[in-house]
Amino acid sequence: MIAEPRKGGTEPGLSADFPLHFYLKHVLSPRPWALRDNAPMNPQLQRLQWLEAGQPRSARWRSEAALAPHTQIIVADDTLKADAAYRLAADGSAILWRGDWQNARQLLLALSRRADRQPRVGSEKKPATLAEAFALHRRNQGRRAALLGMLLVPLNADFSVPLRRAQDVRQACVEAYGPDGEDSVVSLRELLAVVSAHEWRKKGIPVPAVEGRIYPHYGVFSPVRGEYVDLVAKAPLPAACQIAGNERAFDIGTGSGILAAVLARRGIQRVIATDQDQRALQCATENVQKLGLTAAIEIIKTDLFPEGQAPLVVCNPPWVPAQPSSPIEYAVYDPDSRMLRGFLAGLAVHLDVDGEGWLILSDLAEHLGLRSRDELLGWIAAAGLQVLGRIETRPKHPKASDRSDPLHVARAAEVTSLWRLGRASQ
Repeated sequence: MIAEPRKGGTEPGLSADFPLHFYLKHVLSPRPWALRDNAPMNPQLQRLQWLEAGQPRSARWRSEAALAPHTQIIVADDTLKADAAYRLAADGSAILWRGDWQNARQLLLALSRRADRQPRVGSEKKPATLAEAFALHRRNQGRRAALLGMLLVPLNADFSVPLRRAQDVRQACVEAYGPDGEDSVVSLRELLAVVSAHEWRKKGIPVPAVEGRIYPHYGVFSPVRGEYVDLVAKAPLPAACQIAGNERAFDIGTGSGILAAVLARRGIQRVIATDQDQRALQCATENVQKLGLTAAIEIIKTDLFPEGQAPLVVCNPPWVPAQPSSPIEYAVYDPDSRMLRGFLAGLAVHLDVDGEGWLILSDLAEHLGLRSRDELLGWIAAAGLQVLGRIETRPKHPKASDRSDPLHVARAAEVTSLWRLGRASQ
């Protein structure tokens, strides 16, 4: 018999039937990677232990969000109903699946529908500001991700899934995790994300500005929003960058390498693209090779700037100053605007005298009340920089027109800009 979950409180963003202890443990608890500069957890600690058929079992625990292994495990199969599974997950019990693969996917969809149910009227305080709405939105996202992450599936040492009608995920797992050799357990939600990334990597994303496709890797931001690419593709190149023998540029935080490729296609003879994430470095290197741009683009591992100066330095930092809930979200969320401020602080010394720094930035954070325009301008001035001009465009992604989105007012007003920065006049 499955025990009923304990009732929760009325923390903003929680329905009354959502246990508060689950929220505190699985949503608000600090992530190890967030506390230790993305340092991986000790592999010896990443083991999941459980009882099955009266026998102790263990396997390697996989979590890209660096979540600690679950301590309360229920082994289940196709006889488990969705409502019972939801109660188990909401009460903090992870479900290790031993049934049919396709049924596991259907169960995840059923859990998703239940997680998306709106709180009862009166159980939640309505946010008074967009900043509060954003905080509530992030809490709800974290709550949902934590609950859906409670459905676990096993992986054999060769990454085959030992379940009936299982999908072949071996190549996708090798691409995401590297070669292994050990049985493991992973959340079904994460595994499906790995498979989805594998499909994107196979097909690629057509990008006219690079005259080819970009192939994103798992854990690397995919260039699905094209407006920032178009800004870099169409902005007039600095005069200093067009002098024969001086056609060089830096791409800071290159990710997939897309902006470095755009610059190379525009005739920049030498582009140095930097990143400190290993997956991003591998992704950018592969894309540069497939585009035939290895003679023009050099990929190097460093924190922000390479050595030397250039007439053009480009950076597209994460746009929202908030705490990521997983490593991949560092492409979207920049805690305390650290990368943005670091780029601005170091830009002047890496620019040629008449060079330009191109900062590609959305003003969504301003509309959400997370960062003001005055703050941004203050950082620019404090770094010894001046604004030479700004080119703007409006996003065309679906959320910009989705009135059901809790952040619709901010998204509808969002503008993405290419800020042209230069050294301040002495």
